[in-house]
Amino acid sequence: MGLVRAVSVRDGGAALPRGFWTAVRVWLEKPQVANRRLCGAAIEAEGTVALGEGGEESPSFAAVRGSEEQGERVAPAGAAELGRLWREVCTQLSPGHGNLPSPLTPWAGPDPRAELRAVLRTLLPRSSPAGPPAPPMKELAVQDVYNGTVTFLPLEKNSEGKYEIKKCNIYQIQLVYIKDEEWSVSVVAPFPEDWFSDGIAYPKLAWLGSELLSKVAKWSVEQKPSEFKSTLSLISVAKYSKVYQDLKGKYKEMVKVWPEVTDPEKFVYEDVAIATYLLILWEEERKEKGLTKKQSFVDLGCGNGLLVHILNNEGHSGRGIDVRRRKIWDMYGPETHLEESAIVPGDTHLFPDTDWLIGNHSDELTPWIPVIAARSSYSCRYFVLPCCFFDFYGKYSRRQSKKTQYREYLDFVGQVGFMCGFNVEEDCLRIPSTKRVSFIGKSRTYPPTEHALIDKQITLYINNRQTCAVVVCDRKVACNHKDHSDDVCKEAGSELPKNETETAGTIWMPGFQPREKVEQIRNCASLPRDFVDDVVLSVANLLLNATPQKSCYAMNDGNTNTWNQGESLSLKEVAEHLNKETLKRLKSEYGGLQTLLKNNHQVFEVLNGRVHIRDWRKEKPSRKTKPEVKRRLSAEAFKTRLCWFFSHHPDGCSLPSESCPYAHGTEELRQSQKIKKKKHIQ
Repeated sequence: MGLVRAVSVRDGGAALPRGFWTAVRVWLEKPQVANRRLCGAAIEAEGTVALGEGGEESPSFAAVRGSEEQGERVAPAGAAELGRLWREVCTQLSPGHGNLPSPLTPWAGPDPRAELRAVLRTLLPRSSPAGPPAPPMKELAVQDVYNGTVTFLPLEKNSEGKYEIKKCNIYQIQLVYIKDEEWSVSVVAPFPEDWFSDGIAYPKLAWLGSELLSKVAKWSVEQKPSEFKSTLSLISVAKYSKVYQDLKGKYKEMVKVWPEVTDPEKFVYEDVAIATYLLILWEEERKEKGLTKKQSFVDLGCGNGLLVHILNNEGHSGRGIDVRRRKIWDMYGPETHLEESAIVPGDTHLFPDTDWLIGNHSDELTPWIPVIAARSSYSCRYFVLPCCFFDFYGKYSRRQSKKTQYREYLDFVGQVGFMCGFNVEEDCLRIPSTKRVSFIGKSRTYPPTEHALIDKQITLYINNRQTCAVVVCDRKVACNHKDHSDDVCKEAGSELPKNETETAGTIWMPGFQPREKVEQIRNCASLPRDFVDDVVLSVANLLLNATPQKSCYAMNDGNTNTWNQGESLSLKEVAEHLNKETLKRLKSEYGGLQTLLKNNHQVFEVLNGRVHIRDWRKEKPSRKTKPEVKRRLSAEAFKTRLCWFFSHHPDGCSLPSESCPYAHGTEELRQSQKIKKKKHIQ
């Protein structure tokens, strides 16, 4: 037996041993969080096994994932395969067949009927641009809860097509209690000298002992439960991996010709990932319902339109609508259907002939997506990916303090779908964004005959959002809504006031404001320079004169002087000293006073809500080491602006001229060299 490495962990919160098995589950289901060369794992089947006399097993299996060839979510064949593999494993690992050390054969312990849990998984390698993707690898994980071990048995097919254990790559993760609050987590391998690393599914043993072990140890004592579902919990991870890599290869050239100011890699690969998810979701829906025609869609608030472009190219008829046309729309061609139009929730914006409505970062339309889907037709479904926090009538206002703002808003969006009569499912996407949770409404909770009643319920619910506080539903979106929704359902059976009925017949929310067609830039960058200079000088003088002179020695042009660093004040204190007209003008900009001060980083430093005069002597030097001559030349080339401290600070600049990145006088100014971006010719 070879000990790869062991680490000690302290458990002050009584997380162990339960936390250890939670960590093992993460490694089983989401190995890509530790091994970046994997894109995931497909759990094929799992179940408990009890060993009888003579190695006979008495299985109780549960298949959780069917074969990818069959495309089934749950297949009875999974349990049969697990049972067959278990019998073969018992034969290969029994005494006299391989002479494995006892820690790797926990079923040989004193209790011959010790219960174990077996998990069959397939490791899915991430494709490499340098060559074809590596084949998936099957692995059987055997968990012995009593002894605190989980053993990973890699499987490979022999010439007869049967699976055999690849004994050289067996490894085990162990949890051992030491004393008091101290535990030990370790990785062991029976044949370390024979370990074979393919660099993908099986990295080097040193990686298991450093990277994997440290993560398992950390996860074992983390007390914070996840607020969200597992990533890609509603679709096949293996199928997602294949389709994503295909689409990524097909649309990666978009990154090179992206004409928008947004980050091309983020937006291109994010839309590729969302398109992948929808394509698989819709493919599984067609199989469930026995459909042959691909689903139609409308993307409300489609933005750059790339998601629409991909879905159209993959054979789905549909269009995107957005209030503002983007430059990139002209690059897609006539096959991609995009419309420039403002959407106001009402009877004029229904889509009775559309299968799916999409709300991908749809801002103020986000809570309206389930409503529009419910009222478009009984068969209309929806997919929504919430980002910015909007209610039906404006910005979303928090009503709870025990949840994060994001979780609370997600619960609200989920509740909207439930109140609209949908069985709401939640899933977490694999996209380069912090807002990754999506909601899917594929089916209804009511028969078609109750459509009118549900429509009244929707109207009452929307109106109540304006007039009273609503208790946000439990995170189990479609299961637990007894707090407020029952009252809404009861009231929905009665007649609505006349004015509410009339409102529902035309525009559903009078006063609803769609996004402006021309996006306003409000980051203080468009404010007049004279106004900004006056505010900067006023705040600087306020800090310099806040207390008796706070001085320190500084070298300024070769002379030793005291240099006033000023005092720090909170943003609130600074704001109290500015006149009302100035504050009113700043409030019209996103970020207000704080944004203006941060924009003027030459003069100010804003940390933890407090404003300081920046001391350039304390600035960290660049990590890149350059020869002295090159540093001096680059400093000269950088001097395209005057030094504020040289011109306005009572003690001048704290740095000598040759060290200051700004010009000490107009004679030091250099011509700004702007690098022109190459225009991509279509």
